[in-house]
Amino acid sequence: MKHFLILLSLFVFSLGSAQAVKSKTEPSSIFDRKHELKLGAIKMLSSVIFETSYERVLSSNSGYGVSLLINMNQSNEYLENYSLTPFYRMYFQTYEDYGAKGFFVEGFTSVFAGKNYDTYDTNTGMYEEENFVDASIGLALGKKWINTAGFVFEIKAGAGRNLFGASEFQALFKGDFYIGYRF
Repeated sequence: MKHFLILLSLFVFSLGSAQAVKSKTEPSSIFDRKHELKLGAIKMLSSVIFETSYERVLSSNSGYGVSLLINMNQSNEYLENYSLTPFYRMYFQTYEDYGAKGFFVEGFTSVFAGKNYDTYDTNTGMYEEENFVDASIGLALGKKWINTAGFVFEIKAGAGRNLFGASEFQALFKGDFYIGYRF
């Protein structure tokens, strides 16, 4: 009888463990996923500028995150060589089937570094490059689509006012087509 109880206990324990393992390996619902990683497609394809974005979904109506931009070809005249851009989003969707999707308004702050080409050297007759670091604060508008598998497509455009005047431009423009995944 004692051996039977030990075997029964082991059998019940193994069933309980198998159920726990099964629930951990099942894919989570799109409703439970709270993290997104995205890549900027147009900048990457046209001028070898790597831009990635991470977003944490807070609720069906809001999220926050950060974007990182690295200009891989710094010989081009793109304003930013590096930037770090934290953001907060509010979503305005009339139905909440997947949450944190649809039309959104984004507030962002960007810290960025680049090169100015506006310094003219009269001795050489050429424009000189001058490195700078600046920050901006701005707003963006966009729209995000997500499917049941978790793939994300996003369009965003926005502008920010440069705060310190280190850049030769007064404004910073943000935007791209983003492709990503919610996990």
